[in-house]
Amino acid sequence: MSRNTESVCIIDDDSIYINLVRKIIELRRLSYSVLVFNNGKEAIDFFKESIMTQEQPEIPQIILLDLNMPVMDGWEFLGEFSKIKNKIQDKIDLYVVSSSIDSRDIDRAKSIDIVSDYLTKPIKLNDFERILV
Repeated sequence: MSRNTESVCIIDDDSIYINLVRKIIELRRLSYSVLVFNNGKEAIDFFKESIMTQEQPEIPQIILLDLNMPVMDGWEFLGEFSKIKNKIQDKIDLYVVSSSIDSRDIDRAKSIDIVSDYLTKPIKLNDFERILV
């Protein structure tokens, strides 16, 4: 399988999940690089800095966002990212990836225009291939 996605970003505080996703991406050769942030604040600070200081901001094509994290959770990240999204020219597919099966979380996430889809953990291999190829 060829790499069709240049860069993937994982925003999650679960190190086991992060390592699993990295390994799947690496073994299936789904992307050239993986950025990892342990909470929404680390990620939003990185994106803001990249937009402000770089002519070509380092923004991934795919973002996999957990909802439940310390410091800044996924909901807060989505609010902040919505404010800067218009400064990013490249297309970004943002997937909320959560263990929550609460229909209120799913409906809320899907109602946000910058969210491409809601995926429930654990993500299946065919879901990875669908979103990364």
